[in-house]
Amino acid sequence: MKNEPQTTPAAHVYQTVKEIEANAKTRMEKVLSDLQHDMAGVRTGRASVSLLDSIRADNYGTPTPLNQLATLHVPDPTMITLQPWNVSQIGAIEKAIRAGDLGLNPSNDGKLIRVPIPPLTEERRKELAKKLHHIAEDHRVAMRNIRRDANENVKKLVKDKTISEDDDRRAHDEIQKLTDAHIQKLDQAVKVKEKEVMELK
Repeated sequence: MKNEPQTTPAAHVYQTVKEIEANAKTRMEKVLSDLQHDMAGVRTGRASVSLLDSIRADNYGTPTPLNQLATLHVPDPTMITLQPWNVSQIGAIEKAIRAGDLGLNPSNDGKLIRVPIPPLTEERRKELAKKLHHIAEDHRVAMRNIRRDANENVKKLVKDKTISEDDDRRAHDEIQKLTDAHIQKLDQAVKVKEKEVMELK
């Protein structure tokens, strides 16, 4: 998990349980969108421009996403094409795709880069499913960290006598429900993606 802060900044003091829950919810939503982004880079047997989202090509010393250097198309389910806006970038883009750990082998005709999407072998599908499980587990851990932070913030309110023991119990229940609901969404998203990876086209 790259962007998820591990703990709530000490500077923020929560006044109410509602604030704590709202903050936890926002952070959990962020984890879900981060999950979608990470899963987009996991190949299925079908061509998709999002497959190249994680790849950065050298653009005069700056690693740059490919969609900022070229127009990407999927002319058919087994091919991605990239039309660089600046033809001098063609080599850098091709090199970045080749180095991108996606098992892709681009070629160009001087103007257009073609990236054939080879069918996935059974072994590669299993590797990708395993990678998905790792991604999912990282994001589950992030959700649990958010739950822990929220519960600690609630405990502070109890300690400061801002809320009662009953409020404390209710808040813990709500935070648990929030966590369960988001983990369920996460599991569902991963299941859909895994089905796409394992599906033989």
